Amino acid sequence: MLSCQDAVAGLHGKCSAESQPGRKPARQRVHSEGAGPRTHARSHPAPPPRATRRPSTRRLPVALATVAQRLPEGAPVSRRIPSPAPHCPAIFAWAQRRNDNKKWRSGARRRLRQVCGGGRSGGSAEEARRCPGPQGTGDLGLALLLKRHPLSLRGSDMGNDDAIGGNVSKYVVLPTGYCGQPKKGHLIFDACFESGNLGRVDQVSEFEYDLFIRPDTCNPRFRVWFNFTVENVKESQRVIFNIVNFSKTKSLYRDGMAPMVKSTSRPKWQRLPPKNVYYYRCPDHRKNYVMSFAFCFDREEDIYQFAYCYPYTYTRFQHYLDSLQKRNMDYFFREQLGQSVQQRQLDLLTITSPDNLREGAEQKVVFITGRVHPGETPSSFVCQGIIDFLISQHPIARVLREHLVFKIAPMLNPDGVYLGNYRCSLMGFDLNRHWLDPSPWAHPTLHGVKQLIIQMYNDPKTSLEFYIDIHAHSTMMNGFMYGNIFEDEERFQRQAVFPKLLCQNAEDFSYSSTSFNRDAVKAGTGRRFLGGLLDHTSYCYTLEVSFYSYIIGGTTAAVPYTEEAYMKLGRNVARTFLDYYRLNPMVEKVAIPMPRLRKGKPPSYKHSLLRGPASNHPNGKGDKKSSVNHKDPPNSF
Repeated sequence: MLSCQDAVAGLHGKCSAESQPGRKPARQRVHSEGAGPRTHARSHPAPPPRATRRPSTRRLPVALATVAQRLPEGAPVSRRIPSPAPHCPAIFAWAQRRNDNKKWRSGARRRLRQVCGGGRSGGSAEEARRCPGPQGTGDLGLALLLKRHPLSLRGSDMGNDDAIGGNVSKYVVLPTGYCGQPKKGHLIFDACFESGNLGRVDQVSEFEYDLFIRPDTCNPRFRVWFNFTVENVKESQRVIFNIVNFSKTKSLYRDGMAPMVKSTSRPKWQRLPPKNVYYYRCPDHRKNYVMSFAFCFDREEDIYQFAYCYPYTYTRFQHYLDSLQKRNMDYFFREQLGQSVQQRQLDLLTITSPDNLREGAEQKVVFITGRVHPGETPSSFVCQGIIDFLISQHPIARVLREHLVFKIAPMLNPDGVYLGNYRCSLMGFDLNRHWLDPSPWAHPTLHGVKQLIIQMYNDPKTSLEFYIDIHAHSTMMNGFMYGNIFEDEERFQRQAVFPKLLCQNAEDFSYSSTSFNRDAVKAGTGRRFLGGLLDHTSYCYTLEVSFYSYIIGGTTAAVPYTEEAYMKLGRNVARTFLDYYRLNPMVEKVAIPMPRLRKGKPPSYKHSLLRGPASNHPNGKGDKKSSVNHKDPPNSF
């Protein structure tokens, strides 16, 4: 068997020969003498050569050949392959694969039929015990097949995603025919951790792997989020990972988006360089779109983690809230609004001055929700930015707490977040399509939030002025909003005021991308349902933020989002309420005192079931921008 370096050298030689001038076009060209054969880890012998046999067309692109052309003939492999960039030693510049719509032959389906015979039988439950996901439940027949034919089955295309029963658990990829303990360089994949997602690993060659996303639990339609680790690597080991079963065809990968990576010695997430990431339609996988990225492992002792976007887990969220609660602030209240199907708590935060919670006090409420779609992790960072700003000692935050009551449910789908789903809950429901009639047993978190909103709506002392549901978008840039359409033209114009003000305060928010609609497919969303339930003084929005980047006005360059950039958008959302309610003069009168500590138990807060007249509302224009300096206080965020 050829070594990994020999295989890569063969690919280099072929690309170099194909890139020389004077050659025939790629569609007519056959292998040149200097082109090395394509090597794969196959369990069956290669068929005898035939005169009519077409050459393999699965190749690395011209960019790699350009690198090889600059080297003298016979240069060692170490010189032929680009070295890691000094500023990012874990990432190397591997060249792009060209998608020329030719069939890439893998023989995976044939191998599956030969090995498995289409059967899934035999064995005991004890043999099949494995941990495919956080709950440790899997498919018995699939587990038995994986035990009996681990490489042959996992190295094949099973034809559908229903066979993926859960996450891989410390799955070792061994060369075909190898017996013994795994050596360095035999990669170990794992996704059995919180918010992890990787359903299957197929070894295409010694350095290339096809990776399958595990579908959402009880719903095979959604396959976008991935989050897995790789260990037992060898220094300078180069690999190509192909994510082959995305459920969406449109993706920001076409616009330069790249997966996230970190390692145990470098725990800060960073994006791979876009030049190492390619998105194309692949005939080997039923013409599905595939995202391939090249990577070089540089530290043998490290465990590397790859993810679709910055992860934000349920446990991290709970630790964050615990830290806030320990500060004992008299304007921050945390309560458990309900529990999920798997008994994870649904937290409700109330941020306001204690005077606003006195019995009989009138309240203007801003209600904010997030993570109804568990894979949309940027929404949690935006929510945290809002919370961090509102509890700070910034003068604007103090004025907002004195005049408004902020109700925040930052994680509506804790089960889906924990399990590593992209869009659905544990039971396979898209919760943002069930606002019309949520079930207390199938959608308990949604049911609890809806009941609270209805109670506030019926409270004569409470005016629910805003409802904002925070999401992340997988195909568009910037932050933007969705709003509702009303027959009342004046109400429709007033609804556009807040997005316009936010556009002035946040450089990454695009009002031109903001739209107002009443699509039938969105009827079950929180924005549409509450927009029809609440009266003319209430405004309901969906706040979307890109998974990838934003474009600043007047430029064309995309600026990738970071965790801090997402939180900054949240802070700007909170600041915009100051402009909307024209509270700017109040800020100049506010000093910055030391925070007061809460004494005793927080006051109880219950809503009655009556509805009274609405409170006053601004005429809708507002100031263009706050007149105060919006500089963040030091050491606040």
